[in-house]
Amino acid sequence: MTEPLRLHLDAALGRIVFDRPQALNAIDQATARAFEAAVAQALDAGVRVLTLSGNGRAFMAGGDLAAFRRAEDRAAEAEAIIAPMNRALARLAGSDALTVALLHGPVAGAGLSLALAADLALAAESAVLSFAYLGVGAPADCGITWALPRIVGLRRAAWIALEGSAVPAGQALDWGLVNRVVPDAALQEEGARLAARLAGLAPGASGALKHLLCDSFGRDYAATLEAEKQAFKTCAATADFAEALSAFFEKRPARFTGN
Repeated sequence: MTEPLRLHLDAALGRIVFDRPQALNAIDQATARAFEAAVAQALDAGVRVLTLSGNGRAFMAGGDLAAFRRAEDRAAEAEAIIAPMNRALARLAGSDALTVALLHGPVAGAGLSLALAADLALAAESAVLSFAYLGVGAPADCGITWALPRIVGLRRAAWIALEGSAVPAGQALDWGLVNRVVPDAALQEEGARLAARLAGLAPGASGALKHLLCDSFGRDYAATLEAEKQAFKTCAATADFAEALSAFFEKRPARFTGN
């Protein structure tokens, strides 16, 4: 039996590749458990950047409807799939690691949830984004109702979810659902280039910035000012900050170690 995803680790870089191409990488129980394990392994290994991609002609077509059709207890099936996905996504969100989604072909349902959970997203020209949940009689999962209105605003989020039309890559870029659109043949190369660039940042500073941006929605202005000050002070005491100062005055690239 083949594994539903592959994890590749290379120093500060990690890659999770969903690998159920015959099912358009749809999430079943095995995939959800494997995703939770892969995220834990990558973070425990200290990766600074983790990319998410899909093998075959899709990034991900959502949850595995065939698994739900076979299940005798469909509520229990939902719990068994969603719970490990939620734990993995929560751990990623709470970590300093940066995530990049590399999207191509169908990006639907839980696939869209994963794409929006990532810190950045590159889309191939073939990518087509679909909310898709209501079409199968379900509301949402994997954090999409948190991410979608924050990315595009409440009114547009409601339109994407309720009106239900697929969003092609160019429109997804215009609406802020993805950061950049590239030719399909260039997606993996551009994703690797971006991941390497992000991995070269000071991880304490980039991780703190990630949390400041996400947490800003729950803070008022004064609390944000204080949070920024505290994060800056913490980073100012690190070896990476000292290295950045030396590199700046010596006119050379900084070499960050995460210390």
